[in-house]
Amino acid sequence: MIFYLSATGNTRWAAEYLAQATGEKLISMAEAIHSNCRFILAEDERIGFVFPVHGWRPPRLVRKFLSQTELRGVDGHFCFALCTAGDDIGQSMEILNHDLRRLHLKTESIYSLIMPESYVGLPFMDVDKPEKEKAKKQQAEKQLHEFAEEIRQRKRGICKTYKGHWPRTNSWLLGTIFDRLLISDKPFRVNADKCIRCGKCVEACITGNMTGGKGELPQWKHQGDCCTCFACYHHCPVRAIEYGGRTKNKGQYYFNKNKYNNLNK
Repeated sequence: MIFYLSATGNTRWAAEYLAQATGEKLISMAEAIHSNCRFILAEDERIGFVFPVHGWRPPRLVRKFLSQTELRGVDGHFCFALCTAGDDIGQSMEILNHDLRRLHLKTESIYSLIMPESYVGLPFMDVDKPEKEKAKKQQAEKQLHEFAEEIRQRKRGICKTYKGHWPRTNSWLLGTIFDRLLISDKPFRVNADKCIRCGKCVEACITGNMTGGKGELPQWKHQGDCCTCFACYHHCPVRAIEYGGRTKNKGQYYFNKNKYNNLNK
């Protein structure tokens, strides 16, 4: 059983790869959080958590999901975690394991993949250039193949993560600031003249924090559910969505399977 969260597709690609390699069932945390969040493990089933890093931490939705989840029969099951990030992950795995305690779980092997950048919420941050995006994907695919084999074999004690030079400072100081001040849907806006009312942004929102689309202008609910993943921004085909002035003239990115397959032919 592999629980995953994905906004711009990087993590979904990794989670699907692992599910295919191990034969485990994939469960979207974004969808499951609206259910009773009770799961019963089958014999010899692996337990996996695959998620993107937001501000050197697991996303709010992941932590909320874990806080209300019940897993039955966890004793003796191999538990692993893999996270994706544009660069270093800080102490994301330590925070994850703190949240897993209430489920009587602890990761036995942990991994991180450096994937193309999608966070554009700060003035100095933008998506990667095409050549860098391609290089990251190619390197990530090689690593994921290796990681998947270790997970398939249930190898324990593996730690293949890039925590960076100041993991504690990033996760606990900068991460706290990020969580309190930068995770908000308030700066999002839509240019009504450019918007074609296709609904793709609303469909892309992983928290259900948007209304409208498909004939109507999209709107954000402002109820505290937004995780500022920028899926709505990146999936807009006409660049009608901006995050205040912070995304002006910046690029867009989401993991396009067809484009990726063509790159690797």
